[in-house]
Amino acid sequence: MSKVKHFIQQSWLLIVAAFCFGLLIAVTNAAWAPRIEQNKIDKLNNLISSLLPEGESFEQITELQVTSPKGKLLTSNLYKATSEAGDCIGWAFNVSGPGFADKIELVVAVDKNFDKFAGYAVLTSNETPGFGDKIKLPYYRNQFVGAPAEKLEPLKTGDPQIIDAQVIAITGATVSSDAVVKILNNSVTQIKTQMQDKGLLSDE
Repeated sequence: MSKVKHFIQQSWLLIVAAFCFGLLIAVTNAAWAPRIEQNKIDKLNNLISSLLPEGESFEQITELQVTSPKGKLLTSNLYKATSEAGDCIGWAFNVSGPGFADKIELVVAVDKNFDKFAGYAVLTSNETPGFGDKIKLPYYRNQFVGAPAEKLEPLKTGDPQIIDAQVIAITGATVSSDAVVKILNNSVTQIKTQMQDKGLLSDE
């Protein structure tokens, strides 16, 4: 008992400080959470606009469920881009999957018939600076603009200027660049099928 009493006498200040610090972190997170979420929404809207620049308005239509390769259900928000005349010019949705360092979350855009990619942008990523974070750069992302919205094939070498279903990996960041392809391959067919089931796309 004396040892316990001695421990308490020697460490009570540390215990109280740790408790107060933890409480402060919890309060701060609660206070900033809405703003952080709103900033993420604003960033998502800006990215969709950059991927579908002909769009005049962007409306969230529905939520879709994407099953990860490990069987986990992930929610994907579907947005419809319309022109000033009210015509659909394309669709956008957020999808995610594991990268080299952490989860990668992408915003993906396709044309109105879901035949071709309009491109993708990185919503959140903690990939290695100077290497994996090159998935954000145009020279890699441009390979997806106009590529068929179907299963893509990652390759280590080739001509990245050729726009087709083959995607050339980033030198020194093969894992991160392949992760982008895997995220798209896992999600695109699932999302397209659900959109067809909901009558948002033609089955033809």
